Amino acid sequence: MRLKLVPQNTSFDFFSRWKLWLGLSALMIIVGMASFAYQGLNFGIDFRGGTTVRTESPQPVDVAAYRAAMDPLGLGDVSITEVFDPTFGDDENVAMIRIQAQEGAESVTAQVVNDVQAALQGHDPEIKFISVESVGPKVSGELVQTAVLAVVLAIGAVLVYIWLRFEWQFALGAVAALVHDVALTIGIFSELQIKFDLAIIAALLTIVGYSLNDTVVVFDRVRENLRKYKKKDLKDVLNISINETLSRTVMTSVTTLLALISLYVLGGDVIRGFVFAMIWGVIVGTYSSVFVASAILLYLGVKRDWSKPSNTAGNQYADIDA
Repeated sequence: MRLKLVPQNTSFDFFSRWKLWLGLSALMIIVGMASFAYQGLNFGIDFRGGTTVRTESPQPVDVAAYRAAMDPLGLGDVSITEVFDPTFGDDENVAMIRIQAQEGAESVTAQVVNDVQAALQGHDPEIKFISVESVGPKVSGELVQTAVLAVVLAIGAVLVYIWLRFEWQFALGAVAALVHDVALTIGIFSELQIKFDLAIIAALLTIVGYSLNDTVVVFDRVRENLRKYKKKDLKDVLNISINETLSRTVMTSVTTLLALISLYVLGGDVIRGFVFAMIWGVIVGTYSSVFVASAILLYLGVKRDWSKPSNTAGNQYADIDA
């Protein structure tokens, strides 16, 4: 007996209140962008500047003990991770400590680095600082610009891809869903003030790909059914298509979430922000594929006979039963 999260034959009406769903999405985006304008993002060291220290010691790296030793220094955002560095051999224990730039300074001062070393040597007298590197505000600003450009180019590439594969109405629906997902993710990070660093940019690009995959699966079925049901209303064709792909969509999302939730609970602080962004992205990406991308397509309309050009394609007032 196979596990079924969704019955094989469903007949849900996803568009009986499609304007309500679009309005709810618009409201959530407005709230998120208002939070972004009011309090901004809690940028991590990658975007604010700071100093990275690499340590080595004969003793195993104890991240919790390192953090406890540094807490009294009041350095703000401090990230501590154990890394494997083959240049030091198997017997060495290497850690990477990232410290945010202090208020009014472009980077962490030499005195702060000395204080950190003294604090860690209180826990492990044999610990050594093998390298100290600083990231200034200019480099951090360039990283912000590059990150924004990467997300914009990804969405632009999606627009071109969907336009060439389907029709411009499908492309606008898909891009609206992607912008919706990115905006809500940035909004939730602003509202909760979760640390926003380069790992979150990687999560955003992954969310774009995941959401696009869901949307393309639905749109492929819509295109097939437009040819199959030439006399049905576009709303009915969209409902049939989404119901036919619903089992696949739910199964993919649930299995992905099971893995992500496990990582969130067991993965530790280092990847928690990234995993949270992925969990949120899977949820809103699944939602937007149905209630945003398809709703935009319903509003714009689409030509019904793909064997010949249509002068009314994209006109929501066109006779879709023709």
